[in-house]
Amino acid sequence: MEKRYEMIIYWSAEDEAFLVEVPELPGCMADGATYEEAVKNAQVVMREWIDTAKELGRAIPEPKGRLVYA
Repeated sequence: MEKRYEMIIYWSAEDEAFLVEVPELPGCMADGATYEEAVKNAQVVMREWIDTAKELGRAIPEPKGRLVYA
């Protein structure tokens, strides 16, 4: 993948899985039984998100690097 987006990765006890959110790509999330699996799944979902946006003629956000939350 040519663009690199920030991923927020955390353990969900409720889901018993690692969850990954990609804040710059609205609705882009993935999960996995292990940290590595969750990241790998997120990379697939990010590519699919971008491919779908291209097909629909929607804007694709440029990665902003590290996001800072208040």
